[in-house]
Amino acid sequence: MSGSGREEGPTPLADALGAFLRKKGLDRELKGQELLGRWNEVVGERIAGVAQPSGVARGVLYVEVRSSAWMSELNLMKSELLRRLNAGAGEGRVERIVFRLAEDPGASP
Repeated sequence: MSGSGREEGPTPLADALGAFLRKKGLDRELKGQELLGRWNEVVGERIAGVAQPSGVARGVLYVEVRSSAWMSELNLMKSELLRRLNAGAGEGRVERIVFRLAEDPGASP
């Protein structure tokens, strides 16, 4: 028995995985991925109908946009979108948004 007075047992998998992700610097990336699931709620139905996130990497959110007109509009709204996305995000904050024209603009983004 150790000097701490408590028995040592197996480490719960969730704790071990969390420690591993923190050690490798991946915990922030994982939290950034959670933003993808909140996109529609944060931006609203109208924007979600023409723009969908395709991924997050190193604090950059990549968003596929249906048309160049919408891409221009969303670029004007970028700081507001960042503010709304990052509200309550903690470590999963997005530092930048990159809008890209969808490969098939006629299809749903």
